[in-house]
Amino acid sequence: METLSSHEKFYIDPVLYHGRPAEDSGRLEKERKTYDLLDRLSIPYDRLDHEALPTIAACHQVDQILGTPICKNLFLTNAQKTKFYLLLMPGGKKFKTKDLSHQIGSSRLSFAGPEYLEQFLNLTPGSVTILGLMNDTENRVQLLIDRQVIEGHPFIGCHPCINTSSLRLPTDQVLTHFLPAVHHDYILVDLPDE
Repeated sequence: METLSSHEKFYIDPVLYHGRPAEDSGRLEKERKTYDLLDRLSIPYDRLDHEALPTIAACHQVDQILGTPICKNLFLTNAQKTKFYLLLMPGGKKFKTKDLSHQIGSSRLSFAGPEYLEQFLNLTPGSVTILGLMNDTENRVQLLIDRQVIEGHPFIGCHPCINTSSLRLPTDQVLTHFLPAVHHDYILVDLPDE
């Protein structure tokens, strides 16, 4: 598991807020749209504000305050760059391509470039999130969820399309309300523990 070195400390507002910011004029449009959609779907969420968190190791303090682990979100593609996948897995789990490739019938998976991340999900590296699927109106991205994410926790921790806030969302509502609203389904995968 990644750990932070002594020079990698990030400011995290220790207050856990329920719902969207009272004043969101300084927030990016994609973040505001995320809150708009969650509110329209009546999905409750708690929010934590912080500096940009570039790695899953930097998210461990956030995990403790949210009371749920932030998911590792990996944006992947096949060798031909014709199929794209968003993989949600526990933050502490190591990812090995071979463990996933055979389960989805795709060889030679690799990380998709930031240009595809921007084009399909309107996200930037470091802010990859399941909530970005709201921007995939042409369904170019297949969602893959490691079984431990939905069986192990009643909540999913993720970013609201920007990595300066983190949300705690009820897992069941993400699956039964959010995904149908954005016209995406998911494939359950089993990635081994070390």
